[in-house]
Amino acid sequence: MADEHRLEEKFISQEAEKRISEKLDEVEKIEIDVQTDFLKIVQGQADRVSIAGQGLVIQEGIRVQEIKLQTDSIAINPFSALFGQIELNEPVNAIARIILTEVDINHALSSDFIRTQMQNLELNVNGKIVSFEPQQIQVFLPGDGKIEYRGKVLLKEMGNTRPFGYTAIARPRTHSQPAMLESFNCTEGGGISIEVITALMQKAQELMNIPYFKWEDMVFHIKDIKVEIGSLILLLETQMKQIPSSSR
Repeated sequence: MADEHRLEEKFISQEAEKRISEKLDEVEKIEIDVQTDFLKIVQGQADRVSIAGQGLVIQEGIRVQEIKLQTDSIAINPFSALFGQIELNEPVNAIARIILTEVDINHALSSDFIRTQMQNLELNVNGKIVSFEPQQIQVFLPGDGKIEYRGKVLLKEMGNTRPFGYTAIARPRTHSQPAMLESFNCTEGGGISIEVITALMQKAQELMNIPYFKWEDMVFHIKDIKVEIGSLILLLETQMKQIPSSSR
C-alpha cells in the first residue's frame, strides 16, 4: 500500500515539476515532492508540498541560486491535482530558504524589471522636499554579516539636479538584531548638507528594517538574513494563495 501511495505521489510530483519548469524562464534543477495519496486527493487534501530548485530565473534578469520551500498540510483542487497542477483551495502557510549570489543580485539590480520598480525617494528636510532618483547600484557581499553598497543617484533639491555618489556598509536585520548602517560616505557631488545626509541615512535605516517584501500576491516575512562571502541567505515565512510559478 505504501508503494502504491508513493507511485501516486511520484506521478503528481513529476507532473507538477514539468508544469512549473515550463513557466520559468530558465531552470537548472527543480524537485517537487507532494505527500498525499489517492484518497486524500479525492478529498482535496495533501499532507504537504516541498519544492527544491537551483538556478531558477523567475523574471527576466532575476535569478535565484537555490530555493527550498515547504508548506503545511494543504487543501487542494482534486481534479487539477490528478494532472499535476497544484491549485490551492485555501491559503497555506509555508517557509522558504532562498540563496542569492552576489552576481545574480547585481544582474537583477541592472534589469529593466527592477529599474521599473525603483521609484524616486522623497524626503522632508527642514520643511523642504528633496528627492533622490536611483541611477545605479552595486552590492558586494564580503561576508562577516556585512553588505557593501556602491551607488549613484540624482539629487533634486530646490529646482536643482546634481549627481550624488555614495558607498555604504550595512548589517541586515536578523532574528536577533535590527539592521544597522555602519558607514555612509559621499564619493561624488560635494556640497550636500549634513541635514540631507542625515535624513538619507535615517531613511536607509528604516528601509533596511522593513520586516517583509512582496512578490506577486504573496507577502514574505523576513525571519533571518545571513551574509556569506558572495551569497545572501534568506529565511522567510509566507501565506500562499497559490503555489508560485512565474509572473510572466
